[in-house]
Amino acid sequence: MESRYYPGVEADVSGLTSELRKLFDSDYEVQAMNVSSTTVLQARKSSTLRDLTGLSAALTIKITPEAGGTRVEIGMQKWFDKAALAALALLLSAGLLVALPALGAYWQYKITEDAWKIIEAHIARKAGGYVPPLPGRCGNCGAVNSTAVGFCSSCGANLAFANCGSCGAQQKDALARFCNRCGKPLSSNS
Repeated sequence: MESRYYPGVEADVSGLTSELRKLFDSDYEVQAMNVSSTTVLQARKSSTLRDLTGLSAALTIKITPEAGGTRVEIGMQKWFDKAALAALALLLSAGLLVALPALGAYWQYKITEDAWKIIEAHIARKAGGYVPPLPGRCGNCGAVNSTAVGFCSSCGANLAFANCGSCGAQQKDALARFCNRCGKPLSSNS
């Protein structure tokens, strides 16, 4: 699962869940549940074969308020049977669920990107603008790292601040996808 940590921002979890529900049309089956402090939203395409066999994967979005911020995780996981939820509570809170194969590469990519856009817009509204990672913390997982390291010791994210290949500007966010001065994509500059 892809995990992002938003330091210093307490998300309105019920409001964010409502915003995310709007992403899924009538072709999706959607369920939401709370496990400990984590809110879990799942969406899957309806299918008779999938329902009969019990084999299904769903886009799973987990929103967890943490001390000093909010963590959001998105990935494909097994559709949770609400009757078995109590047995899964410990596994879910520990992040040990097994991801299942994607429903389709395009669908997974598109719906995941759309979900991240909704989440990041919500977080930015709550914070009054863009929320960069805190100095000394990884913008991907929130772990504390020394300033001299190039990669996060917890998740392996690149912590180096690159210069833009188009205008040469020093970037303020190691995880930025676009230049903070000229707006051009950073991935095409390497």
